[in-house]
This record gives sequence, structure tokens and C-alpha cells, in this order.
Amino acid sequence: MSDAELIERARGGDRAAFGDLVERYQQTVFRTVLIVLRSREDAEEVAQDTFVSAFRRLDGFRGDASFKTWLLSIAWNRALDRRRRIGQWMRRFVNRDNETGPEPASGQPTHEQALIAEESRAEVRRLVRSLPARYREPLLLSVSGDHTFEEIAALLRIPVGTAKWRAMEARRLLRRKLSRTQPDRASEEAVTLGREP
Repeated sequence: MSDAELIERARGGDRAAFGDLVERYQQTVFRTVLIVLRSREDAEEVAQDTFVSAFRRLDGFRGDASFKTWLLSIAWNRALDRRRRIGQWMRRFVNRDNETGPEPASGQPTHEQALIAEESRAEVRRLVRSLPARYREPLLLSVSGDHTFEEIAALLRIPVGTAKWRAMEARRLLRRKLSRTQPDRASEEAVTLGREP
């Protein structure tokens, strides 16, 4: 069933139809707000709030943009509001669970190799964090794989060409910074290590 059909059914009081929309976009909304908040707990809460807000505002959806774009705009704005309130997202950008698992099985990296790889990822995340928001946000949205540049442009309220250029410029800046700190890691592959789920 298309988004439009589900929306019409949901407007008519069919909660299951809205549940189908939630199921369809739940992961995309979560990953989008996680880019802004860098905290799974905060992202889960904001994603849930996004769907509650969307359900309440469903009658206001005019269809000027796709439902996905409209929904992600709500999610993005709610995430930005949360980030402003908590004021800690810069610290959370590099936080990760520090759980240590079992020893790697045969064929997996050694403990030392895993530590070196983690240090490299942490350095890339630090460099991504150091980018100005105008470059960082288009880059993270584009590497998430959830958004087209048209959607990124709509979320950030900038032209599509500007969104593409800023993501490309972010990659160029990261490669330059990486070449100073880790000359052997200054590649496109190293830039993608800045991603977090």
C-alpha cells in the first residue's frame, strides 16, 4: 500500500494504517535523529516523539513534499531542539560503549589490531566532529544511506546543489586533516569510518 493510501486510512481513524507508516520509516527516522543527537537513548525518545507529533499533525500534511520528507523534517527539528536543550551532543559524538567482548576467534583481528582500528575510528570521529555543522550535517546524512540529496536539502533548507557540494567539501576537508594526522589513512575509505549507526 502506498504512503498516500495509508495516510488517508490513518486520517479516517485507522490506527493500524499509521502503524504501517511507523514500521516503514522507523529505522530511517531513528538514524536521522541519531546523526544529530549521537545518543541512542535520546534518539529513541525523539524518534518516538516524532511519530506522536506526526500522528497529531497528520491532517496538516498537504502533500507538497513526500510523507518521508515531511516526517524527517519533524524528526530533524525535534532532534535539533533536543540538542539545544541538552547542550552535550559534542561530547556524545565520540562516546561509545566500552564493553569488552570475548577474545576474537581465529581469523578475526587480534586485540592489538582491534585497539589500533578503534583509535583510528575515534580519530576520524574527532575530525568529523571538528567540521563546521554546515559541512558535518550534510556529510553524516549522506553517508547514512537513508537520504537522497533532495531529502537532505529539504531537511537542511538549502538547495540540492549546495547539499551535494557541502558533503563533498566535508570529505575533502577530512582527507586533508587525515593526511596530517594519519598519512596512510587519508583515503575515501577512512572518511567513511566517521559514520556511526
